[in-house]
Amino acid sequence: MRWTLAGLLLTATLAAPLHAADYQADLGPMPLDDETKAVIAGRGEAEARLDGTRLTVSGRFRGLPSRATAAHLLIGPAIGVPGTRALALTVSGDTEGTIAGRYRLSGAQAAALRTGRLYVQIDSEKAPPGYSWGRKGTLWGWLLPAHARATPGVPQRGAWFLPQLDTPRR
Repeated sequence: MRWTLAGLLLTATLAAPLHAADYQADLGPMPLDDETKAVIAGRGEAEARLDGTRLTVSGRFRGLPSRATAAHLLIGPAIGVPGTRALALTVSGDTEGTIAGRYRLSGAQAAALRTGRLYVQIDSEKAPPGYSWGRKGTLWGWLLPAHARATPGVPQRGAWFLPQLDTPRR
């Protein structure tokens, strides 16, 4: 009887869905240097929901200086550090539009998301090539745990969201 009960508890634990988690990214032009500041511009937002191992990503962008050509999720070694392509996103529109994707994440991809190392990159026609990992991109944004956003031009009071402190390490 004891083994049967333990087996049922183990089966119930494994069958129970993992909790869902929400993430967000502010998409902006990166990296800006003398070469890129004339050809990369725009803004956007992305949202992601992780439900167990299933990730759903959606977002919007606007103000690109040329037509969007591709969008990807990439994995960097740390928040804000460029990395390598992991998953392709669907991109629609021209200089403004949407991105979307649905994936079953591997363990490494899920760990990258939870620790702030998974990010969105949108490429455009004028984004120059140049880095060892590929195009410089037009808009980038790291997917971080959903958090309150400060209103532009209004000082924020109280606790602030600090990705390096508020994002789990594992």
